[in-house]
Amino acid sequence: MKHADSHISDQDLLLDIDGELSTRDEKLVQAHLKTCWQCRTRRQELDHAIADFVRVHQTEFDGKLPASAGPRALLKAQLAQLAATEPNQPSSWFAPRHSLRWSLAVTACSFLTLGLFLSIIGRRGPLRPQAAAVSIPDSRLTPGAALLVDRRQVCTQPNVKNKAVPVALQRKVMEEYGIAGAGTGAFEIDYLITPALGGADDIHNLWPQSHSATAWNAEVKDALEDRLREMVCDGRVDLTEAQQEIAGNWIAAYKKYFHTDKPLPEAR
Repeated sequence: MKHADSHISDQDLLLDIDGELSTRDEKLVQAHLKTCWQCRTRRQELDHAIADFVRVHQTEFDGKLPASAGPRALLKAQLAQLAATEPNQPSSWFAPRHSLRWSLAVTACSFLTLGLFLSIIGRRGPLRPQAAAVSIPDSRLTPGAALLVDRRQVCTQPNVKNKAVPVALQRKVMEEYGIAGAGTGAFEIDYLITPALGGADDIHNLWPQSHSATAWNAEVKDALEDRLREMVCDGRVDLTEAQQEIAGNWIAAYKKYFHTDKPLPEAR
């Protein structure tokens, strides 16, 4: 970090939320977040704002709005363009957030994006289930939950595959994520902390993950779960650490333990 009063830009926080940063930039962001409560708070605000907006337009507008991916990409592009033209802007991914012009521009971009949403109400068909897919669960709905078990108990389990989630509980999870009408065919109601790592049978440990709508899909996460259990059971990773990493940001954990920025072909 170049300056004590420097913070991560909203653009890079959005990229971090989506798991789109390079390994180098992700490490820089994560190191900064550990010591900066302002940026941690801002990241949570952006994450919650995106989740709230998606949920509201799914439930209140009954499928009249398009998927959020396009307008959010537009917002990112506008933020990137602004960052490129802002005079005296640091060349690194750290950017001061104290500029009035920057704050006003971000607000203006947000309103432009909302206007784009509203201007095309009624011009597209119902929201597809895949459009609602997210790679990272909403931390308020799915913070993760684990049993009070130790490494020996976890590693002596006869069945390491995820348990079947009752249909009624699957529907409840879909309702909480605002996609009750989508059905469960396109999704896996997945455990955030897999039972193979001591994950609990609790709704706070479940979320709808797409099978194929995103690159970071359920099959990719399954590969991470297998890798982490193997590393826990042979003593390379502490069980609590594995649980925390998969619950905190499983995409970041995948990149860390598979040493790659993208899902490996065999995991897709």
